[in-house]
Order: sequence, then C-alpha cells, then structure tokens
Amino acid sequence: MLFRSWPIIALGWVLNLWQEGLGSAERILNIFKEKPDIADTADTDPSLTEITGTITFRGLNFAYPGATTPVLRRIDLHIDAGMTLAVVGHTGSGKSTWMHLIPRLYDAPAGTLLLDGHDIRHYPLAALRRHIGFVTQETFLFSDLIRENLAFGVDAAGEGELQAAAETAQLTKDLDQFPQGWDTMVGERGLTLSGGQKQRVAIARAVLRNPRILILDDALSAVDTYTEEEILQRLRQVRQGRTTIIVSHRISTVRDADWIVVLKNGEIAEQGRHEELLAQKGLYHTLNERQLLEQSLEEI
Repeated sequence: MLFRSWPIIALGWVLNLWQEGLGSAERILNIFKEKPDIADTADTDPSLTEITGTITFRGLNFAYPGATTPVLRRIDLHIDAGMTLAVVGHTGSGKSTWMHLIPRLYDAPAGTLLLDGHDIRHYPLAALRRHIGFVTQETFLFSDLIRENLAFGVDAAGEGELQAAAETAQLTKDLDQFPQGWDTMVGERGLTLSGGQKQRVAIARAVLRNPRILILDDALSAVDTYTEEEILQRLRQVRQGRTTIIVSHRISTVRDADWIVVLKNGEIAEQGRHEELLAQKGLYHTLNERQLLEQSLEEI
C-alpha cells in the first residue's frame, strides 16, 4: 500500500519545494531589481580617478531624504590632505551622519562637499570608495575566516600585509589564541568574537586597503584604554601622508589630532587644537573634565 501511494507523497513533497523555491526566487529577484538611490549620473567625470585627500565643506546643511529638519547645519570646514581631524560631541549630535557624506552613503547638497576642489558628486562612485577606508560604529563581519574578513575589498593581500594590518589593530595576540589562527571561522556577523575583537578586525581591514582617506567612526569604543593607546600609537605611523578623520566620545582618543571639531546639535560649536580648546573653558573642556573624573572614580 505504501509503495502505491509513494508517488503521490513524493509529488506533494516536490510541489511544496517548488512553491518554496518560487517564493525565495521572487524575493531574490526583487533585490536584484532594486536600483541604488546614489549612483553615477551624467555629471560624473570618469577622469576623476585619483584622490589626494583634501576635503572642503562649504555651508553644508543636510537633512535625511524625505525629512525637512536638517541634522547638520552651517558646516564650514577645510581639511588639508594628510591632516588628522578629530570630531567629538554627545550622542546624537550628528557625527556619524556627517561622516557618511564623505563616501556618499548619503548625498550632500551640490556644491557643499568638495574633494580635491571638485564636487564629490562628480567622482565615479567606485573610484571614490576605493580610496576610502571607513570603520563604522556598527562593525559588520561575514561568516567566514578571519583572513577573508580582513582581505575583503582587497584584490590581493600577502601574508606580510595581513600581518602588518593585524599588528596595527593589535590583533596579533588574539590570533595566537584562536584555534586555527588566521583560518578561524568567526561566525555570522562575527558572533564568536568580542566587541573589541570585531572592531580591531574592522580597523585592520580598513588599514589593509591603504586608503587615501581613513575614517574611524567611534572605532575604539569597545576596546580597553590600554589597547586603545597601543592602537593609536600604531595609527600615528599609518596616518602619515593620508587624510584621517577620527570620531570619538573619548578625549584621550582625539587629543593628538591636528585639528579638533566639537559638534553640538548638528553644528560646529568649537574647533581648534587640544590645548586651545581646553583654554576656552567650553564644551570640550567640560567633556574632558567629566571623563577625567570618571577615570579617577574607576581607578578608585
């Protein structure tokens, strides 16, 4: 009896798989059909393929697409190529949004963001992003080997280059403790790594790209102060000759920058060097005093 009914059972099973496959294929095709909001246009200049790293903001006002209230207002700032800029401010002040404009994750209004004297919209998107290393607040790792996560976005990376990038991010000590070293599987979104390890993998990945512009958006928030100091010491060498932007809420992370900007409610409230900002007795000074007090309490 079972032998006679098996073809009908098998047919029902296949039809069920067919329906599931059609549903999955439809969702995948819908993704393939999506067109990015930011892409090359008729204004794109294909000759703009090289970048030195000079960034200029001219009266930048920015609101999210579909919103009317700007999150960034009256941003005027010039960053020379090879300069290290630090951006500090309270949570929600617009720091990350500001950084997202440089690789064109959001588009700044025309004429308000220039790169090497050209409107950033005129650069081919692939060429622009090839020259930018961006470590975001939320680190994204793939379910793959540590080696492959570091080399993501790089055409070819030798063992020496991987090692140098890992040393810059203070990742080599952790690699020695992983069961398979470079070939350790990290799990979906880096599940098997700690927050600090994920951030250091992301930093190493950005450094390995050897970008003209390096953006670290609160990229050291999950590491301890000792490791942070070690990474910053290594980054001083990496920063030479390239434009670097460090976003952080820790004064200890940004005090050695060439120029520091304090962002408040989407506007530049203060700017200058570390000593100059402390002397102003303003928001930067208040942040510094509060963090020194918190550090003292932790030590007690």
